This record gives sequence, C-alpha cells and structure tokens, in this order.
Amino acid sequence: MMMGGFGGWTMMLFMVIFWVVIVGLAVWFLSALFPRSSTRDGSLQTGGSAVDILRQRYARGELTRAEYEQMRRDLEA
Repeated sequence: MMMGGFGGWTMMLFMVIFWVVIVGLAVWFLSALFPRSSTRDGSLQTGGSAVDILRQRYARGELTRAEYEQMRRDLEA
C-alpha cells in the first residue's frame, strides 16, 4: 500500500530532520572530543615561540636546569 499526498511529504520531512540531528550530534561530539585552543578574543592560538615552549617544558619538570640552559642558549644564538 502506497502512502500518498500529505503522509509522504511528512515522512520525508521527518527523515531529513532525523539526519540533520544525527549529523549535528556527530559534529558536536567531534568538536568536544578535539577542542580548538583559542585566545580570549577568539583567534586561534599558536604554540608560541620556541623559547616559550622551552620555558613551559622546564616549568612542568620535563627538563633539568642544565638541559634548559643549554637549549635556551642554542635557541637564542
């Protein structure tokens, strides 16, 4: 038995709405899973200069003082 007229269009409309919701949820989930870092004004934040990254690594304890000083001298030369 075939649906005609209003019932067919309604079914198609609900199918389109269903897929829009599914795609929207997928985009939202992926954006929550892989957040973009940005500054307060909304522009994307770069990793910073090499010296800034070096300072951060030293502050986190990834480098000893000697390693930090040597790398800093190398970068500033």
